[in-house]
Amino acid sequence: MKEILNTEKAPAAIGPYSQAVAANGIVFVSGQLPIDPATGTFAGEDIASQTRQSLTNIRSILESRGLSMANIIKTTVLLKDIADFGAMNAVYAEFFTGDYPARAAFQVAALPKDALVEIEAVAAE
Repeated sequence: MKEILNTEKAPAAIGPYSQAVAANGIVFVSGQLPIDPATGTFAGEDIASQTRQSLTNIRSILESRGLSMANIIKTTVLLKDIADFGAMNAVYAEFFTGDYPARAAFQVAALPKDALVEIEAVAAE
């Protein structure tokens, strides 16, 4: 049995997918672009502001389920340019304390809407 999660505090899906799906005590948060749900545009042009918005979107989706960033067990970070890894990592560290989730980070050829970053997460309830 699965449950579809949706909140207006994060951007709507831009394709045939859900913001997140909960199943068997695990929440799978779809990749979050750095879209500000209030404006529908990117939160900024630099990697720091885009990373911050992507993680804020993830946090908002989790909060709609009564969870927090502490529930995240795995993230995947997709970067347009791996040279942005250090700046992304500095912002990423602001969102997690103590026991960090497992993570993978990759440079990709392109991201939707020409974003600099997209982040997905898996959380345990």
